[in-house]
Amino acid sequence: MIRFENVGLRYGMGPEILRDISFHIPKKSFQFLTGPSGAGKTTLLRLLFMALQPTRGLITVFGKDRSLITQRELPLIRRKIGVVFQDFRLLDHMTTYENVALPLRVRGREEANYRSDVVELLKWVGLGERIHVLPPVLSGGEKQRAAIARSLIEQPQILLADEPTGNVDPPLARRLLRLFIELNRAGTAVVIATHDLNLMDQVDARRMVLANGRLDVHD
Repeated sequence: MIRFENVGLRYGMGPEILRDISFHIPKKSFQFLTGPSGAGKTTLLRLLFMALQPTRGLITVFGKDRSLITQRELPLIRRKIGVVFQDFRLLDHMTTYENVALPLRVRGREEANYRSDVVELLKWVGLGERIHVLPPVLSGGEKQRAAIARSLIEQPQILLADEPTGNVDPPLARRLLRLFIELNRAGTAVVIATHDLNLMDQVDARRMVLANGRLDVHD
């Protein structure tokens, strides 16, 4: 689905932040991206989401060379990739339902065609009773689940999650992990960036370890 071959990244004339990164994400796979703070995990996720262009090397996304994807094609391909950001990025003036439905509204979908899907998804992540609540009223864990629901509403083939359990207590972290496992069993490839060793020990999954600008993959 996504393949990196000898990818490097630098900002301006500075040193390379990422060097000779090579790996691939198979369909329906589950993997953790880990490493010390400042190692570049978020930067690598941004490359996966095509928010950045590599300085060198080849990135292939759904069979297409990243460097050949036009600005017009980019939004269509990104719909296949869901992203859960560290800072949630919920809009405070919109209800939980409206935040989750926003990607569909932006695409011009009629609410009558998606309302039941949004409600069902919110129930699945445990927010069935919080549909009409504004984000400032939600707890940190509820905001995280709302952000996960929004990332899933377009039924992506890959989900990228940046430290999704970093701001929640251990019981909620385990609950969120179960959501990702269920999603993966349903056919979505999952990449979770985390430094939480306890979380990773709960799943038999591939670990991609980023350190000093280089990536080691442990299957």
